[in-house]
Amino acid sequence: MKKYNFDCIIDRHGTACIKFDGLDRVFGRHDLTPLWIADLDFAVCPEITAALNRRLQHPVLGYAEVADSYWQSIIDWQRRRHHFGICREELAFVPGVVKGIGYAVNYFTRPGDGIVIQPPIYPPFRSVVEGNDRRVVENPLVFDGETYRMDLDGLRRVVAEEKPKMLVLCNPHNPIGIQWDADTLAELAKICREAGMVVVSDEIHGDLMLEGRRHIPFLEVSDDARAVGIMLGAPSKTFNIPGLVSSWMVIKNPELREPYYKWMMVNEFSSPVMISTIGAEAAYNNGEQWLDEMLDYVRDNIEFVIDYVGRHIPGLKVVRPEASFLLWLDFRGLNLCHREVMNLLLDKAHLALNDGAVFGTQGEGFARLNIGTPRCVLAAALESLRMAVAGKCADVALN
Repeated sequence: MKKYNFDCIIDRHGTACIKFDGLDRVFGRHDLTPLWIADLDFAVCPEITAALNRRLQHPVLGYAEVADSYWQSIIDWQRRRHHFGICREELAFVPGVVKGIGYAVNYFTRPGDGIVIQPPIYPPFRSVVEGNDRRVVENPLVFDGETYRMDLDGLRRVVAEEKPKMLVLCNPHNPIGIQWDADTLAELAKICREAGMVVVSDEIHGDLMLEGRRHIPFLEVSDDARAVGIMLGAPSKTFNIPGLVSSWMVIKNPELREPYYKWMMVNEFSSPVMISTIGAEAAYNNGEQWLDEMLDYVRDNIEFVIDYVGRHIPGLKVVRPEASFLLWLDFRGLNLCHREVMNLLLDKAHLALNDGAVFGTQGEGFARLNIGTPRCVLAAALESLRMAVAGKCADVALN
């Protein structure tokens, strides 16, 4: 019997959440169903809020130590959930995965250095490189019409030509939802190690594996990966607590780890706030059933979308994900230019999806749909999309 209810509609307006209260700023209008930024519309696991409430009932909120039990909860979770072994000295706190990428960019590279990204890719991968005066080196993924693969020959070529100092990896990949296989990750690690590059692996979606698949941490796949890799993770996407800012990193190689962790520590970049550690520890120790039930619900939402689109919106394709609650939608079969696709979504369907073009030019004709919402909301959104597409097709036919 299910313990948690994911069909409940929760009014998030007026809570300063970006997803709802940021619509005017981001999309220029507020009359949209928000299915964009990657957080969930589900109530947080009550064991997490109970732990936070217990601490906040105390009348003093002074300087807080980081309990050993916080670190142990991460270690135990990785071993239990992913069969991945880490020890305390390999772990450090980081106040957000993107900040973790930014810290690594600033520590391990210099202005003008090349950094490889693999678009279509989560937009901050590009902005954190360019914003720190580094040079983006693209090695685009290859799309066969159904799914994507990593272009390892292309990676060898750009590494030889551009001499980059770092590669920022997304594992599982956002927005596609691919869990890269061990052989692909090992070959990437070999290429980067031979070139003297550091690999920063964003694994924030690693807990969100679908259909019983296993997450493959980058640091697990080979000695090459352990030599060059920095793994970033968090409970934020997993348990819908990004507002607590409770990310962490793992570095296996002591030559890479020790000077970097010292730099992080003396600058207090790796000093967590109290609610971050309390929320994360409660999630990892008590949130597993909530996560399993949430993933079952998300899986059913994915099937609902794929079935609905297949029956009612010919020309639209859904790239089936292996992980996460994000769907990559291919609108190119509708014979619309990218601007027309975005206008269709905003002005006709009144839906706020992530514009595929912000993930790179490879995302033109695509959009990212967040299905981490009650099914009735998703059903209404798909019906709005169906009607908008039907109306557009009718307009084209008349013209």
